Amino acid sequence: MPVAIITGASKGLGRALGAALAERGWDLVLDARTAGALEESAVDLSAYGTRVEALPGDVTDAGHRAALVAAARKLGGVDLLVNNASALGAEPLVRLEELVLDGLRRALEVNVVAALGLVQEALPLLRAARAGAVVAVSSDAAAEAYETWGGYGASKAALDQLSAVLGEEEPGLRVWAVDPGDMGTDLYRAAVPDDDGPRPAPDRVVPAFLRLLDERPASGRYAAPPLLEQR
Repeated sequence: MPVAIITGASKGLGRALGAALAERGWDLVLDARTAGALEESAVDLSAYGTRVEALPGDVTDAGHRAALVAAARKLGGVDLLVNNASALGAEPLVRLEELVLDGLRRALEVNVVAALGLVQEALPLLRAARAGAVVAVSSDAAAEAYETWGGYGASKAALDQLSAVLGEEEPGLRVWAVDPGDMGTDLYRAAVPDDDGPRPAPDRVVPAFLRLLDERPASGRYAAPPLLEQR
């Protein structure tokens, strides 16, 4: 069975993607900082009959990243790595003049440095996979200028660039930076708590990610809404 590592998998998009892959028979290694919520997700996803390893921890910890890859190795390797864990830098978001630099450092550490660290740790197994792929969960804020989204957007733009270069350096893999579009997630509510407008649930976006896995287009940056419209 193929094996996926998904960070930030206790809720939101990470959990929804894990459920979709488990339903397809994938074995999973799941990460999140909150042990209770992660274990709950792991129990639910195990109901699909696949093997699920849940490792609570912080992706900025090199030892934790190594443990995630070691768990995947025991399951058979790494066919897919999803860097989904994210930090906003400020909750709620603030204008750049008010952004605490430690918050920006945290966003860069989680969204960029840790993501690359996990890729580096997993690369030997990804290269050995029959169809290795890396997904970096991006954001519209990486490409567009939105007030208060500067720190988070800058971190996601950096992740996009790393993904683009990785795709050039690793032609045997597929490396996709994916903007999922608007979603009703805890992350968005923490970012903009006063915005209570309707947004799609994460599981409505998952088919876009599955389409990438099924069709394996060239490495690059993709937005979920067009992928969903073309189905």
